[in-house]
Amino acid sequence: MRFVAAIVFFVVAVVGVGLGVAQRTVWAPPDRVTAELQLDSTATVTVIDGTALNAYDGRQTLEIVGGVVAPPVDETVSTDTPEVGDTPAPTVDPEAPTETEAIVAAYGRTSDVLAWVGSATYNLVTFDDTTGSLVSERIAGSEMVVPNPAGSDLWFGDLEGEGELGLTVNVPDEVSMLVVSDGTLPAPQAMSITWPLDNSTPFSTVLILGGVGALVVGLLFLLWALLHMRRQRGPRRKTPKMPKVPRPSRYRPASTRMRPGRPKGRRAAQRVALLPVLAFGAVVLTACTGGGSTTVATPTPEVTDVAETPEVAVTENQLERIIARVGATLEQADAEADAALAETRLAGAALELRQSSYSIKAKVADFTIAPVFPAGDVRLTLPERLPEEGDVWPRRVFAIVQAPATENDAGEEVRTPPLAVLLVQDDPRSQYKVHYAITVTLPEDAEQPKVAPAELGAPLLPSTTPLLSVSPDDVALGYADVLLRGEESESFALFQVEGDPLIEQIGAAAKAARRAALPSTAAIDFSNAVGPHEIFSFVTNDGGALVMLSLTETERVTPTEAGAAINAPAAVAALVGRAQSTTGVEATYGLQMLFSVPPVGSDAPVVLLGYTQGLISAREI
Repeated sequence: MRFVAAIVFFVVAVVGVGLGVAQRTVWAPPDRVTAELQLDSTATVTVIDGTALNAYDGRQTLEIVGGVVAPPVDETVSTDTPEVGDTPAPTVDPEAPTETEAIVAAYGRTSDVLAWVGSATYNLVTFDDTTGSLVSERIAGSEMVVPNPAGSDLWFGDLEGEGELGLTVNVPDEVSMLVVSDGTLPAPQAMSITWPLDNSTPFSTVLILGGVGALVVGLLFLLWALLHMRRQRGPRRKTPKMPKVPRPSRYRPASTRMRPGRPKGRRAAQRVALLPVLAFGAVVLTACTGGGSTTVATPTPEVTDVAETPEVAVTENQLERIIARVGATLEQADAEADAALAETRLAGAALELRQSSYSIKAKVADFTIAPVFPAGDVRLTLPERLPEEGDVWPRRVFAIVQAPATENDAGEEVRTPPLAVLLVQDDPRSQYKVHYAITVTLPEDAEQPKVAPAELGAPLLPSTTPLLSVSPDDVALGYADVLLRGEESESFALFQVEGDPLIEQIGAAAKAARRAALPSTAAIDFSNAVGPHEIFSFVTNDGGALVMLSLTETERVTPTEAGAAINAPAAVAALVGRAQSTTGVEATYGLQMLFSVPPVGSDAPVVLLGYTQGLISAREI
């Protein structure tokens, strides 16, 4: 019987270990699933919907095969009049390429991707749950050629390749993929998406451990059987022993309680032999059951209305890439004094100042172009909070960028003031451009306005809003009057004048000092006005706003005596074209300013947070 038990446990061990190993090898489920798609379309754009990318859980690995050729052109002239609403036939460019291996893949919010596609014809790739495959639908449009999407500020990321492109992403349902070749030829026709699968086999471990346990028990039974057989092979007849003298019995008091009798004989041996079997069964059953013996009821979560996070113009990662690109472009433009290149990343007041600076730099070698756009850390990101429809342009974002610290000749760390920038994207296919680049003058230890986190963003207020203690339009008019008239201005009490560096530099007192310093043969007049550029106001946490606006201040210097001449500064002379003038010189300076404006009902003053000043034009009177 012991040999039979050993054989049974050996069989159980072989079966358990074999099944466990088989589950991990020959019977192992696949570790990935791949869906392939072969297109036959002339559309120049393919959009892989976010639901298709998330057909299975896990990271998405895309393989896109390039190598497309221009579709054949039907040269037959049709005499039929096209119906209203028909898509016009594309114009054939004889110099256009006929084939390409180029591949461009970009991913972003689905609403942004479709906004970039616009009216172009495209292939929409989705996932069919019934067949478990990718399917494509051609969405007709009026545009057959699109620009190259690589490097667009709209994307979370993009990648370029030749012939074949592979990339791995992990995006949610709200993010889609855009695929093009060169924008003129059809989009890549072959692609696949691969997802990882959970091919873990938890029961294989139980089977293998159970098989090993059965093997150990079988070995114990085999050893027991061999020992028992060895004992039974001894001599059957024993030498009789001599009789012994009986010992006198000792007196033992009778026990007051009954002791259970110990089993003896063959049945006792069988019971002892069953102990290892019962122990192994307990181990196996324990391994197959859960960690606890008590079942705890889990309450069913109730569906509640959760406020969705609003969409914002850009994410922090997007803005970091945008700032780096803007910095690289402006660094090259400043080195070459290339106004056309600067215009690709500047607009508004920032572009106006840069263009005049390049004109001055061409004639004054030691002229310093300011402000230098820092390629440093983004200290603050405040994107515009988008409305519910999402696909709305233009889009705005406010940021503060800090240039990395440098060392002077004495080895001391030198930090330049941070730069506050306002960037605007006019439409989905445009790049963000800097409209304001303002040097922050507020000390770091001063109290700064609190703003929403980058994930939430902030709405913008119109320049005539009544929600602020002073409307942005009135901030511009009032501050211009304070610069000109000082304490005599009716708006003087609205602003924090004490410690204002711009008022100290060009305020009424500074203007009076300029007049007094001129010789009697010359006179100077000052005037200012609100700049022609748009005013931007981002809401702060306390209901106030960060307001960016521009002013122009004009200095008019004229001779007061016949024959007297006005000597113009080098920068002014560079724009005027001469260093002296007998009729007078007029110079206009542009001011870009950042204010903190309190909410309506507050007694706090309007505070200047920073400014940038520079010569933007000059002429001879």
